[in-house]
Amino acid sequence: DVVDLLALEGHGPAWGTASEELNATLLVWREGEGQPEHVNAERDVALVVLAGGATLVVDGDEHSLRRGTLAIVPRGATRSLVAGADGLRCLSLHRRRDGLSIARAAGHTDNSLDPRRDVGSARVP
Repeated sequence: DVVDLLALEGHGPAWGTASEELNATLLVWREGEGQPEHVNAERDVALVVLAGGATLVVDGDEHSLRRGTLAIVPRGATRSLVAGADGLRCLSLHRRRDGLSIARAAGHTDNSLDPRRDVGSARVP
């Protein structure tokens, strides 16, 4: 795929795609928005800032990101990302995760495990 990431409209996870090996997500946040502190134990993540800026905190170390900055955040690190005064438009890239699979125990009738059930979506404030 060839995509103009600066022309796409949206907010939060504004666009995404995946190949057999990679996931790519365009994140668009206003000042003060972003990803709260969390740990991704499975994958290294590359962040490429396309516009605006942000503060990235990795294992307690604060980094200022601006347009043109690449940050590689190692798996297992505690990290958070907060958009700066001009907001943030960045591309997140990582090795593709396997799809979610839910196994149902024999005789289990609880429909909370039904993969067709609408579970909603999480939203970063």
